[in-house]
Amino acid sequence: MSNILVELSNSMAAATEKAAASTVSVNARRRMPASGIAFAPDLVLTADHVIEREEGITVLLANGTEATAKLAGRDPGSDLAVLRLEKERTTPAEPAKQASIGQLVLALGRPSPEGIEASLGVVSAMGGPVRTPQGSLDKYIRTDTTPYPGFSGGPLVDAEGKVVGINTSGFGRGVTLTIPAEYAWKVAEQLARSGSVKRGYLGVRSEAVELTETAQKALNRKQASGLLLVSVERKSPAEAGKLIVGDILVGIEGQPVPDHDALFAHLTGEAVGKSIPMQVLRGGELQTFAVEIGARP
Repeated sequence: MSNILVELSNSMAAATEKAAASTVSVNARRRMPASGIAFAPDLVLTADHVIEREEGITVLLANGTEATAKLAGRDPGSDLAVLRLEKERTTPAEPAKQASIGQLVLALGRPSPEGIEASLGVVSAMGGPVRTPQGSLDKYIRTDTTPYPGFSGGPLVDAEGKVVGINTSGFGRGVTLTIPAEYAWKVAEQLARSGSVKRGYLGVRSEAVELTETAQKALNRKQASGLLLVSVERKSPAEAGKLIVGDILVGIEGQPVPDHDALFAHLTGEAVGKSIPMQVLRGGELQTFAVEIGARP
C-alpha cells in the first residue's frame, strides 16, 4: 500500500533537486549574497535591488564553481536584473505555465555556499496590475512560503521543479511577491538584448474622481470613476495628442480607465510608438483623441 505523504515528500524533494541545478548565489552587495536563476546557459536572472555594485560581481553555481559576471541589464520598475557569465555556463531553468491559487509551490534560494534552501507553501493569491516604486507589474503572485534572508532573486517552483516565478522583497512594505515566470522571462530577454526595458509615457498628472450619473450616461456604460488630468507636460505625447487640463480620462482602446492602475496597465513597452485612441470627458461630452505613446525617460 503506497504512502501518499511519502510520495508527496519525494516529489517535492525531486522538484527541489531539479530546480537547484539552475539556482545560483549572487554576490553583488555588502551583506549576505542573494539568489538567482539561470534562464540561459550564460545568463542569470535575479532581483534588481540585490545588485548594489556593478563591478566585481560573482555568481556561485550549483556545482560549486565561482563565476565572474557582468551586469547585462537592469529594470528597477520590475525589480529584475540580468547578469552575463563571463566564462562558465550553467543549466537553464524550465519555466512553468500559469500558477493556480492553492497550488503547492517551493521557494528556493542559495544564499550561501552551504547549498540550496527551500520553503514549502501554496499560492495564496494572484493579482495585478500593481504599481511599484519605479514602475508597475502586470501580474503578481503571493504565497505563504517563508522568505528567508537571501531568497530574493530565487525561483518559486512547482511540484515538477519548473519555475513559476521570481521571488523578491524589493517592492517594500515588508512584502515578498513573486513575479510570474512568463513576465520575468520577457523582461529578461529584453534586458539581455538591449540592457533596459521600454515603458510607455503619456506626460500627465492625474487624480481619480467620481463620475456623475450624467457623465456615465455620456459614456453609455456604468463606470464609477475616471482620471482628472491636473497637468499636461509641454511637448509630451499627451499635449501632442491634444489632451488638456480638465479632461477626465475614462477609457483607452475602448477599455475603461477608472484608476491609475488601469492607466499603467496600458502604458507597456509594447505601446511605445503606437497611436492609441483615448476617450475623455470634456465639458460633459465624450471625445476620442489618438495619442502616440512615448517612451518613459
